[in-house]
Amino acid sequence: MKKKYRVKSDRDFQRVFHQGESVANRQLVLYVLAKEHQDHFRVGLSVGKKMGNAVQRNQIKRYLRQAIFELEDQIPAEIDFILIARHGIKGMGVDQIKSSICHVMKLAKIL
Repeated sequence: MKKKYRVKSDRDFQRVFHQGESVANRQLVLYVLAKEHQDHFRVGLSVGKKMGNAVQRNQIKRYLRQAIFELEDQIPAEIDFILIARHGIKGMGVDQIKSSICHVMKLAKIL
């Protein structure tokens, strides 16, 4: 995923947390903030240290990025969103994570 598709700064993360809306399932928490006049969506990922060591956390982030890449054409362009991984996501494959992302995005009425 290209860097222009990422929420990077702490200020942007805090804006999405405080002004956005959240929905959740057992594996993920999704915060969404609508932003007009944006060419593409931006995503931020958060995997806490309680999820395991660095290798496990990075694997979860890679799986999340891959699932978002596969859903890229279905996600509207004018939003910023943050995905926070929960313990239920440990041990899941890319396809399972993709279906979990789809579920939480349908709850948020994005897809």
